[in-house]
Amino acid sequence: MAVLVACGGGGDGGSAVSFWPNSGTTTPPPATTPPATPPDVPDDGDALRNAPWVEGVFRTASLYKDHCAAPRTGTGYDGKPFTDKAGRTLDENNWLRAWINDTYLWYDEVPDLDPARYATADYFDLLKTHAVTPSGAYKDRFHFAYATDWWDALTSAGTSVGYGAQWAFFADSPPRDLLVAYVEPGSPAAAPADGLRRGDQVLKVNGIDFVNDDTDAGIDIINAGLAPAAPGTRTFLTVRDVVSGIEREVALTAATVTSVPVQNVKILSNEGRKVGYLQFNDHIGTAELQLKTAFEQLRAAQPTELVVDLRYNGGGLQSVASQLAYMVAGAQATRDKVFMNDRFNNKHPDFDPVSGVPLAPWAFLSTAIGLSAPNGQPLPSLDLRRVYVLTGPDTCSASEVFINSLRGIDIDVVQIGGTTCGKPYGFYPQDNCGTTYFSVQFQSENAKGFGDFQDGLAPTCAMPDDFGHALGDPQEIRLAAALAHQVTGVCPALPGGRLAKSTATGPAAPLLRKPEGLRNLILRPR
Repeated sequence: MAVLVACGGGGDGGSAVSFWPNSGTTTPPPATTPPATPPDVPDDGDALRNAPWVEGVFRTASLYKDHCAAPRTGTGYDGKPFTDKAGRTLDENNWLRAWINDTYLWYDEVPDLDPARYATADYFDLLKTHAVTPSGAYKDRFHFAYATDWWDALTSAGTSVGYGAQWAFFADSPPRDLLVAYVEPGSPAAAPADGLRRGDQVLKVNGIDFVNDDTDAGIDIINAGLAPAAPGTRTFLTVRDVVSGIEREVALTAATVTSVPVQNVKILSNEGRKVGYLQFNDHIGTAELQLKTAFEQLRAAQPTELVVDLRYNGGGLQSVASQLAYMVAGAQATRDKVFMNDRFNNKHPDFDPVSGVPLAPWAFLSTAIGLSAPNGQPLPSLDLRRVYVLTGPDTCSASEVFINSLRGIDIDVVQIGGTTCGKPYGFYPQDNCGTTYFSVQFQSENAKGFGDFQDGLAPTCAMPDDFGHALGDPQEIRLAAALAHQVTGVCPALPGGRLAKSTATGPAAPLLRKPEGLRNLILRPR
């Protein structure tokens, strides 16, 4: 099972600030348990803001909010003026410290470090728990940040700079093994004559030996080539088809690429059964209308089975996951049922610490909420009691909540592929001084109170990812296994050969030493 990462234009990647910090390759500082947090000190202006750090004493985050070492001017993506004011790195660090102490799910496991001693990006990386799960993995593998302008463009319009290629790493250290997972329709990577195809293996990037070069200079060239910073960047790749073994040269020019989260919607015939299939890659706002349209198309064909391909879906908006779950199960199965409950830290047992509203269960959403489809429009549904879901280690967060929530109301979810990433956690993205921060604030549980899948949801039938067939091809191993299980009720035998190659699950450095990419999100809108 390859660990998926992004190279821009696929709804992922771009000019990120940092991602997957402290993924286990370095030893974090020892955590200390801070004393009980005193009541917030009111904002008395500069005097309080300039007061020295005292371990265990926390002031309100609003005291430091928008006081920036490099204030932005002009307007943001929404047309509103930036609220930045002149400040210092220390102000930005103090804001992070106060915000995390108030809202972070495991705030009492965070070491309280002097904010004057660190650059802001380094300080943020340290402000998290370093505890581990029962498997020995870090409990918080989801602490990251993005440049706000890039994040706003992606979530609002699904756009990012890149080639439109989604990459899958089998090995991210020499000898490296990187394959194309899929390409975005209409992107540079999708060009019929000079593009990329699923199963292409990268051998060289701008003349550098991608597989073996481990010099700093070589890695810099590889990173710059695979993650272009600006439209117009030209990159030359040498790739090899994993099935035929044929090598070819590919020239790609970076562009602003729009993600298409819903792809390959179709009806398949399977031993007298009508089987709906769709590939769903991102729980972003544009997916609302695309999912609505896809399920209208599927409903018209009246399928008796459904396969939702989530193997590369790293999560996103929980509202979209709720809509998808409703469109699978329908009104009768979801009426008056709980989609999920969110649990915040013990400072906030009754009220959401960000929105301030009383905590209440999430319902299954039966209408559009205006993300991209008109607000209030009814959503179609297939009214199924069973759904097949194709998963892997990059099936994460909102995708896992979709699976877990349906199981919470006794919908039979048959999971084919690999164990999911293990993220029952979510966050409100928070912008400060041009960086949008993601720090775990809540854990989600289904109607039965289950939400402890920190080490992932295991598949019903384990199957490797098949890079020798297109996604949606009935001969592709995971989809073929789902079709076979529908008929026989048993899992097919695992295939051998290269298709069974696997790597360690969990986060890998997508661009060698500069990890970045949009993965593993459950989001609540700001």
